[in-house]
Amino acid sequence: MPELPELPELEDGWTSGGPLTAGTLQTEYADRPLGVDVGTPRLSWVGTAPGYGATQTAYQVLVASAPELLSPERADVWDSGKVPSARSFGIEYDGPAAARTRYHWTVRLWDGLDRAGEWAAPSWFETGLLSEGFGAARWIGGATDSAPLLRRIFTVDGTIRRARLYASGLGYADLRLNGQAVSDAVLEPGFTAYDRTVLYVTHDVTALLQAGDNVVGAELGRGFFGMTSVNVWRWNQTPWTADPRLIARLVVEYDDGRMDEVVSDESWRITGGPTLSDSLYTGETYDARRALPGWDAAGFDDSDWPAASVVEGPKGKLVAQAHEPIRVIETVDPVEVSEVRPGVWIADFGRTVAGWTRLSVTAPAGTTVSLTHGETVADGNVAAWNVHVDGDRIQRDEYIAAGGEVETWEPKFSYKGFRYVQIEGAPAQVEMRVVNSDVPTVTRFASSQASYEQFDRAMRRTILSNLHGIPTDTPYFEKNGWTGDAQVGAPTMLATLGLARFFTKWLGDIRDSQADSGQLPVIVPSSGWGFTDLSPATEWPTVYPFLLREMYRWYGDERLLREHWEPLTRYLTWEIDRVEDGLSVSVLGDWLPPGFGNGPAPEDRRLTGTAYLYRAVLLAAEIGEIIGEPNDYRKAAVELADGVNRAFLDREAGRYRSADDPDYRQTSNAVPLAFGIVPDELVPRVAAGLAADVEERGFHLNTGCLGVGVLLPVLTEHGYGEVATKVALQRTYPSWGYWFDLGADTMWEKWEDDSRSRNHYFQGTVVQWIYENVAGLRLSGAGCERIVVRPDARSEVDSASIRTETIRGPVSVAWDKRSGMLSLEVQVPVGVTAEVHVPSASASDVTAVPESLAGETTYADGYTVYTVPAGRWTFTSRSA
Repeated sequence: MPELPELPELEDGWTSGGPLTAGTLQTEYADRPLGVDVGTPRLSWVGTAPGYGATQTAYQVLVASAPELLSPERADVWDSGKVPSARSFGIEYDGPAAARTRYHWTVRLWDGLDRAGEWAAPSWFETGLLSEGFGAARWIGGATDSAPLLRRIFTVDGTIRRARLYASGLGYADLRLNGQAVSDAVLEPGFTAYDRTVLYVTHDVTALLQAGDNVVGAELGRGFFGMTSVNVWRWNQTPWTADPRLIARLVVEYDDGRMDEVVSDESWRITGGPTLSDSLYTGETYDARRALPGWDAAGFDDSDWPAASVVEGPKGKLVAQAHEPIRVIETVDPVEVSEVRPGVWIADFGRTVAGWTRLSVTAPAGTTVSLTHGETVADGNVAAWNVHVDGDRIQRDEYIAAGGEVETWEPKFSYKGFRYVQIEGAPAQVEMRVVNSDVPTVTRFASSQASYEQFDRAMRRTILSNLHGIPTDTPYFEKNGWTGDAQVGAPTMLATLGLARFFTKWLGDIRDSQADSGQLPVIVPSSGWGFTDLSPATEWPTVYPFLLREMYRWYGDERLLREHWEPLTRYLTWEIDRVEDGLSVSVLGDWLPPGFGNGPAPEDRRLTGTAYLYRAVLLAAEIGEIIGEPNDYRKAAVELADGVNRAFLDREAGRYRSADDPDYRQTSNAVPLAFGIVPDELVPRVAAGLAADVEERGFHLNTGCLGVGVLLPVLTEHGYGEVATKVALQRTYPSWGYWFDLGADTMWEKWEDDSRSRNHYFQGTVVQWIYENVAGLRLSGAGCERIVVRPDARSEVDSASIRTETIRGPVSVAWDKRSGMLSLEVQVPVGVTAEVHVPSASASDVTAVPESLAGETTYADGYTVYTVPAGRWTFTSRSA
């Protein structure tokens, strides 16, 4: 280990090399966001300081109309003054907030010795339309035989200071200005329950404008707003279903103070474009012979285009899109292209993703080139089928050539789940375009155990493939926001990616999807499907309180808890009112355990349904306590736990079972252990029985999606870490290793080799155990204010490391085991306390650097425990 530099002593016994500095300034979880639609935006920063034990004791925020005014003497918008506080996030801006205005801000911090740091490098946020709205703009559209093209010519007659385009095109809009896309975002705006909320996007288009004539345009796709493909979820029969339409407001500000606006109205022109059809399920058909070069630029003759019509807009409130846009993240060449029979080629890209293909082809005019996307190949064809969607066409794009030179095309309004593409009609070159919500990666993991790194990569790819403005179940078959999938996946998802904005948006979707009765559907958003279809399914919509509590754990977001308290209590009232004999009826249960490829095992699903409701009301009780809302949820939790134990706990055998299923169900025992339902005196017996069943099965699991994420943590917590490790590293069916030996590069929906979906995260939550028990990093408190470091699943591993960017700063853990010695390094950010459990035979076998600052230790259950504040700490154990 490298030697640490000597640092000066402070009066409180800690050391510091200098005062606190603030960095990573954000507004509403975003770096310099455009179009903030919140009247009191929240600010955050990360404090850093060398040395040990640094704390923030106060802050001062300045907000000004220009960066050069950011000083206490000149700040002309808001000066918070010196505020005694350790908070570094959720700081509400308390100055004026005018629409369409940029505000520059900075902050400085005071440390535990009341030393002021330097002012942070300035950041800014820019408000959206706020209460000003879209002004004179109207929703426009019109009857066309294909995806509509809309355009409007206007004149610029001065030096532009800035220009912003605010627009919502439903279902999706490819916005254009002077022949160019206004951004690299795709599939915008985000999908919502359009009868409750409609999102608009904000774009800085200053650089795209020119003196003289300009043209603003849009091509519109159907998405979930105007879907015509008949499907079981009734997306073609929603309360909002309609043909594509657009509302837009372009605001141009000149240096001389003038302002011009171009708004959507009857002065726009419309025609049908070359995209003949588009569907998220069936794909797109594009006829290049109908392309209109230059239609979105000045000089194009649109005299034969009819005027656009003013149409009725959706009922939802227009609000600015705050979550990350969907983008083309990566372009990938195929690893192999094979001609499987004359005129038919299959391209293998070597990885399973969500996205589409970009086509390059030279072919005679009228030639149709089809691109069929799928995750597997069977009998010489890419498998593309979907029993939930009418018709034979699934995930197939069609391109009709114009003839002549090389033609390049890619779709705009649909994405697919695939690894393989079948090309028919003409020889062509294809590239994979990886498409998902552009959320940041916050965690990096490494280990000497190659399988753990493989699982981490696969789960990360799987999660990203299922982020498209909502958390989906599969990018191939459904593209639906199944609430149960998100419930079991959320801890791993939040530990892997920065999802503050993403999940804030989806929590809004949950609220918007609520029925007047308080009930929530099993998919969000919902067309109305999921209230009676596959419902009630308690383990699914109880994601609501769970995700709210997870957002508080990761981001300390109290505003989110307050905003959702009323709909949350209405939902839980609906759930509690239908409890019978202390039990909650559920129709889904532990979905897809081994051997049950069409649903749950034949168990009594009231066991898991009631257990999940128990956890939900306990979490609601915690939320109420955090925000000062009195409630009786803890009483309800006791009654639910009693119901589970009365109906399903065999006290003599020390196991949970139901009369419907003669087999031992690991989920039925792991879930009560994980949720704290098991009576204290029976916990050791239930845990031992669980471990014994795993061993009797040759260290195999028999869990579905509800049990898979808790099985290994529960085993490890109760002293069966080696059993958990053998399950994790198993290579025969059913196991993760079995998938990867079959060639998997993502997590699958089913344990069997004929898994319907091969890009499905809900069985891949082993990664949460890898992060928390192998690497040993567990985060808790409000905004990760406390961490526990305890690598208690170390068998078959020589080293592991993890680094996570939290809202308070980076946290890292790295351990290495050699020749009986274990070295453990822990980085703790400002404002965080770490409880570090060092594996050892006795406390005397452990040393800490710096020893003088590590404080007193305790010893229990094979671990020497230190409690340390901010700093980079090194621990060495001679008896791990």
